[in-house]
Amino acid sequence: MADFTHFNEEGRAKMVDVSDKPETARTALAQSSITVSEEIYEKITNHEMKKGDVLAVAQVAGVMAAKKTWDLIPMCHPIPLTGVNISFSWEKGPNQTYQLHIGVAVKTKGNTGVEMEALTAASVCALTIYDMCKAVDKGMIIGPTYLVEKTGGKNGDFQRTEQVR
Repeated sequence: MADFTHFNEEGRAKMVDVSDKPETARTALAQSSITVSEEIYEKITNHEMKKGDVLAVAQVAGVMAAKKTWDLIPMCHPIPLTGVNISFSWEKGPNQTYQLHIGVAVKTKGNTGVEMEALTAASVCALTIYDMCKAVDKGMIIGPTYLVEKTGGKNGDFQRTEQVR
């Protein structure tokens, strides 16, 4: 177990001690998507969904999720986030479907990264959209969800080079 960072000498889970890591600016950009029917697309874009403004609610849910990631993922540290920005863009898909792309950018200045916060926010945005639209059609498809890039930290920057669909 000595090679695993999240286990102690007894083989039990532990939160990694990051107190000796230098404080640096750190960012992460994650993306998710949700594929919806033409009916749901029309209802969202025309603000006709009975539960309200779907994208506004999803945006708030995503910001809240980023701030609470440490409550959901057992070994994540509570991180003081300095910024969370969520964007949405539509793409027409096959067979009268539409794909909503969800982009999440998270920033902090600290001693651990914000990749999990960005991924959690993107996932919760998609789940919130599903929840708000499921009365119309339960056939929505969530994903893929992935890290696009990250900056800062001991391991350096990461930039996804391959296309994800």
